[in-house]
Amino acid sequence: MEVVHLNQKQLAARWSISEATLERWRSEGIGPKFLKLCGRVLYRQIDIEAYEASCLATSTKCRGARVSAE
Repeated sequence: MEVVHLNQKQLAARWSISEATLERWRSEGIGPKFLKLCGRVLYRQIDIEAYEASCLATSTKCRGARVSAE
């Protein structure tokens, strides 16, 4: 099984958010898990999908989008 990675720019585009938001989330310890290899930040596709699944809601009565990391 091939492991697929997205860089910060690709993930920001996927979620229509700024790269600065992802940078802030990493410094605050929130958002999806990430890898830092040789100075590069990468996100595994499997971790992105797990994070997206953790943000699913069934009602607006829920406490908004989840932003903490697993």
